[in-house]
Amino acid sequence: MSKVFIPENYHSQLNLIETEVAIKMIKDYFERRLSEELRLTRVSAPLFLLKNTGLNDDLNGTERPVAFNSYELNNDDEIEIIHSLAKWKRDALYRYGFEAHTGLYTDMNAIRRDETIDNLHSMYVDQWDWELVIKPEDRTVDFFKQTVKKIYKALLDLDFLMIRHYPKLDKGLLPEKIFFITTQELEDVYPDLTPKERERAITKAKKAVCLMKIGDTLKSGIKHDGRAPDYDDWTLNGDILVYHPILDDAFELSSMGVRVDAKALKEQLKKAHAEERTELPYHQNVLNNVYPLSIGGGIGQSRLCMFFLKKAHIGEVQASLWDEDTMRICEENDIHLL
Repeated sequence: MSKVFIPENYHSQLNLIETEVAIKMIKDYFERRLSEELRLTRVSAPLFLLKNTGLNDDLNGTERPVAFNSYELNNDDEIEIIHSLAKWKRDALYRYGFEAHTGLYTDMNAIRRDETIDNLHSMYVDQWDWELVIKPEDRTVDFFKQTVKKIYKALLDLDFLMIRHYPKLDKGLLPEKIFFITTQELEDVYPDLTPKERERAITKAKKAVCLMKIGDTLKSGIKHDGRAPDYDDWTLNGDILVYHPILDDAFELSSMGVRVDAKALKEQLKKAHAEERTELPYHQNVLNNVYPLSIGGGIGQSRLCMFFLKKAHIGEVQASLWDEDTMRICEENDIHLL
């Protein structure tokens, strides 16, 4: 069943060709600004990984990767289409030999077969995955916030670019500063709301929010949201959320965090009842301090375009597959899916 939402009186300000031109401009500009702010080098990235390396992102632990075998490899080696490159990037930092406060970014394309498809979600995922080598003394909330502010500066610059090139899109969307709050603080402010309702309430009030400390259980006994236990340190991570006026809702642009060290990995695997993963190569390299300490994240490319072009559906800025009801409803409401 289609979960598409049609905003009242919605009409795209750009036609299909204008949209495609704007998508190219947004991606080129933001990619350059991101690499400048964080001192990142672009590298090539895989579309698939061997399952037994432990390098694929497990997301919430329930999503099934698309998997296959190859006659050219050992038939017992299962190959998985990536969910994201959260763990692969840390391995790449080690293999490339990046120094402290330098790092990499890449174009990531993934398939998430179990994604719930709606205005914001697609089976096809495209994002900039980035990873930066840090020092032990950088594993702090202050350093995390500093990194968020650098990314937000690139977003503000993009906001200004859109105002200049596309005046028909009206005023800018972002406030001068991003607001920081933890998931527990957010629960304390809105104890009677669900996690998603809290996100909507705080982004509607502040317009741009970094919601920190995601993954662990709150005082209420629930988690704000799920996080895999083996890449982000749940005490040093966060999502960049903005308010999307077209959808009147919170809109996640980025998920990021300081990565687990050996201590945090052990603690979080125990909480997640996933201690068997410690035998995998990736986890062994974290536990034995082979990998560098790092901070990293993903920034949705289609999400970014959808937000700054004031689109109502992610299919207006990316080519994917949709169910018949979604295509019919969008066609009836003059929403043009690519």
